Amino acid sequence: MGAIDRQPAWLTVFLDFPAGEFDAGTRFWAGATGYPLSPFRGVHGEFATLLPPAGEAYLKLQRLGDGPTRLHLDLHVPDPFAAAEAAEASGAELVEESPHGYFVMRSPAGFTYCLVKLCGTAVPGPVLWPGGHRSRVSRFCLDVPRKQYAAEVRFFQSLLGGRWREVEEPETALRPARDWALDVRLQPAEIVSEVTSHLHIVTDDLAAEVERLESLGARRRALRTGKAILEVPGGTALCVVAREAAELA
Repeated sequence: MGAIDRQPAWLTVFLDFPAGEFDAGTRFWAGATGYPLSPFRGVHGEFATLLPPAGEAYLKLQRLGDGPTRLHLDLHVPDPFAAAEAAEASGAELVEESPHGYFVMRSPAGFTYCLVKLCGTAVPGPVLWPGGHRSRVSRFCLDVPRKQYAAEVRFFQSLLGGRWREVEEPETALRPARDWALDVRLQPAEIVSEVTSHLHIVTDDLAAEVERLESLGARRRALRTGKAILEVPGGTALCVVAREAAELA
């Protein structure tokens, strides 16, 4: 069993909403991304996909029976069984082995993710908005309780493979996207007891993008140099990050 069997070739983010927040959350993210929504699927019509005009889908939505709004990852691997075994050996917990061939796992710090079969790997480009600026959801971020941070970084480095960048100020561990649609970033959180997650949108016009997202129902929490922190339907955070137009992935 080699690393090639268990390291992901693609990542999908699931935006998970309780039933009462699903419709509002779906409307917001369809507007925020500019991607059409697929037909609903599942036994109860609980799943949908945001479909970029070109490239592979990497954002999906799920209506939950209960629980808070949250995110989870699907890791697309050549061999989900081999990947689940390797993750358990690195400290993950097996939550469920589905008869449909995927595995639900929990990281050492308690983040839930799934190991699923391979899909395509064509990265969508940014959306050009009517005002002339561009943006795209480009980063998945885990906020990890401080006491669990170092171990969680080691776990994700083993889980995702690739080359990572670690910096001290602000303290982060970053796995650049390269052939994926999303970077993965871990950062320590000083005042939380459970791991949480959020997305970043990158844009070549921060003010225009924040205004656009606020018109869709986001609320501004903070504005910092080169970044805005918003609260979106469902109560989760969304960071909007400025990037030069030539660098926008």
